Amino acid sequence: MRQVRKYILRLLALLCVWGLVHLVIVAVDGCTDEARPADVAVVLGNHVSPAGEPSRRLQLRLDRAAALYAAGLAPRIIVSGGRDPGSPHEADVMRDYLVARGVPAERIAVDRGGVNTHATARFVAADLRARGERSAIAVSQYYHVTRTKLALRRFGVEATGAHADLELELREPWSLLREVVGFYAYLFKDYRLE
Repeated sequence: MRQVRKYILRLLALLCVWGLVHLVIVAVDGCTDEARPADVAVVLGNHVSPAGEPSRRLQLRLDRAAALYAAGLAPRIIVSGGRDPGSPHEADVMRDYLVARGVPAERIAVDRGGVNTHATARFVAADLRARGERSAIAVSQYYHVTRTKLALRRFGVEATGAHADLELELREPWSLLREVVGFYAYLFKDYRLE
């Protein structure tokens, strides 16, 4: 019994060390901008208020995408999101926010089916293939960039990342932990375009 407990404790210690290493990898990768010219910038959705205001996190993502567009790094932007009950659709609010900041509406594609990162990546891959394009810049908070690039790449997209401006929140440790677990879950998802 002692031997079993000893092995279990070693295994738990190893998992904790690996988790910490992966947390560092996610943080460093997410904070390392790879923004270079691409066919499209992809902005993943986040909370929208019932009044139609994007959350601060979403505003930071959209501001980064607008900057990429203005710098000529992405000639188009895909906004992707879902809808919370009682709130306007995230993707519509995102489009309107970008248009108000000078991005032409015809340069914005709206994905209303982006209920999660996987669904967004599937939409982006199909959109790019239909246009004969291949590359995308994933725009999100730093902790979300690694998993987003994984999903895009698994769908065949040449993906790089650009994080939104950093504004640390109390939920940051939870967000990082969620992304480590999510990364491994995304390794086993179905990546077929149907």
